[in-house]
This record gives sequence, structure tokens and C-alpha cells, in this order.
Amino acid sequence: MNVLIWHVHGSWITSFVQGPHDYLVPVTPDRGPDGLGRARTWQWPPSVREVTPEQLRRSRIDLMVLQRPHEIELARSWTGRSPGRDVPAVYVEHNSPHGTAVGTRHPLAERDDIPLVHVTHFNRLMWDSGRAPTTVVEHGVMDPGPLWTGTERRAAVVVNEPVRRGRTTGTDLLPRFARAAPLDVFGMGSEGLADHLGLPPERCRARDLPQGRLHPEMARCRLYLHPVRWTSLGLSLLEAMFLGMPIVALDTTEVREAVPEGAGVVSNRFEVLDEAVRGFLRDPEHARRAGEKARAAVQVRYGVRRFLDDWAHLTKEVSR
Repeated sequence: MNVLIWHVHGSWITSFVQGPHDYLVPVTPDRGPDGLGRARTWQWPPSVREVTPEQLRRSRIDLMVLQRPHEIELARSWTGRSPGRDVPAVYVEHNSPHGTAVGTRHPLAERDDIPLVHVTHFNRLMWDSGRAPTTVVEHGVMDPGPLWTGTERRAAVVVNEPVRRGRTTGTDLLPRFARAAPLDVFGMGSEGLADHLGLPPERCRARDLPQGRLHPEMARCRLYLHPVRWTSLGLSLLEAMFLGMPIVALDTTEVREAVPEGAGVVSNRFEVLDEAVRGFLRDPEHARRAGEKARAAVQVRYGVRRFLDDWAHLTKEVSR
């Protein structure tokens, strides 16, 4: 089967293309957002092939996997075929609603020919999906291995563009947590974060690392801190659990579903979160035990094999 999919979310698509199909990934000369082509910092199999818009018109396409609203028109223009009508299609919604949960209607809400695939049950609940048939395929994460050492008495935070995203990702909460533990903030666009927050550099180190160095460096930190208020379930949280890191997280979106009892502390009470951070810093053995439980839980629920099996089932249903 030939599956057309745009390179949008590196971590998610890396798991997706481990399946048994051939994956056609658009590429343009400028390698802009609509034509990134193959990943350069992730390991993708040879079954992922770059195709230009001109080549797409001549390519057999058995399934279109859409991830952004404008890809519906892009697919029609570049392939000469209409998603959901001429070719089976699904739309993967990676995000929680950007507006209010009660007032945000999904861009596909008026269509019933393209199934809407949410990545969490929380997102499916919060979006107004209208007439669109909906389902959930939870995340599947490539296992980086149990790399946690916790030798650095610091808390790891992963967020891209923390200054721009602000309260959405809990950036405003970092000065508070920096009183409980020095922070290593990993992610793109994190330069100058300490100055922006008025923190000394040693309490908030910005670390924009290549993908190959990210997990080993995260795993040196004693714990993983997830201060996110409102996004979908972050893959970085699940990756931290795969690393064997103990978790301290806000009790928002689908976090409590992902982090079971004993794998860390999930709460919206500042005093509980602060004490959890300090407790893991004080007691590395406590941190190790919690991290082992986190890893065991995430392997069962968010392993890539379960993810691919779910997608195989859905693909079969859509392609009938």
C-alpha cells in the first residue's frame, strides 16, 4: 500500500512509518513546511520515499493521511485526486482545541467522508467534531531504552518555543519550580529563557540539542517536570517515561491516564508538586523506583507495536 503523508511531527511520524507500507513524503526544492521530505535527524526506514508534487500526479496512492486543514486542498492540487472521495483518507488531529473546549469546532466537522483520528481520548472529548466519524489511536513511541542515571540533581523540562507559547506550556511556572530544583529546559527556541524569566543561568539552563543527544542528556537529570497547562499529551512526557525518569506533572489533559500511581506525582497543587520535586532530588533510590514504574507502564500502553497494530486495523477499515 502507498500511503501519502506530510512530514509534520517528527516523533509521531517516526513511529508511524515503521509500519508495513510504502510511505510517500512530499518534498519541495525549498524543503519548506509543505515539502520537508525525509527526516534528517530521525532514523526512517527505506520504505519512506520522497516525492515531488509532479511525481505525486503519476503515483499510485492508496491512502492519504492528513494532519493540517490545508492539506486537503494541497492533496487535491498536487495529486489531482480528492481526499475522502477519490482516495481513502484519514485526518490525524494531534492537538487539543486552540480555543475553548465548548466552542471550538473542528475544521472537518462538516464532512463525513474523512475519519478524524485523535491521539488522545481527552482530545476526542474536547473537540466539537460535528458529523465527522471519530476514533482514537493513542501515541506509540520508539523505545530509546532505560537510559536514566539521575546523576544531575536537576529537573528536565522539554518544550519548544517556551517564550512564545507562554502560559500554554506553563513557562510562567518555571520560576516557581526553579526554587525547588535547578532546571534544564530542552527544546527549540529556548535561548534566552533564563533572562526572560529573570532567573540566574544556573537555575534555568536552555538546551537546544540535536535529536541524537536529547535523550541521553535528559536521562542525566534526576526527574522529568511537565508543567504544561493545555496541549495534547506531549510525546516528550512519554519519552521521559521510556527513559525510566520519575515524573512530576500538572494534572491536566490526559496526563493522569499516562502516569500511573507510583510512577511519579500528578497534581494541580503547588505544594504537592514542589515537595515531589524536592523529594526526588533528596532520594535517588526513590527516584529510581518511580522511574522503573514509569517505564514499565509506558511500555505496555504506548509501545510502538500496539500503535502500529491499531493503525493496521484502522487502515483496513478505511480502505474497504
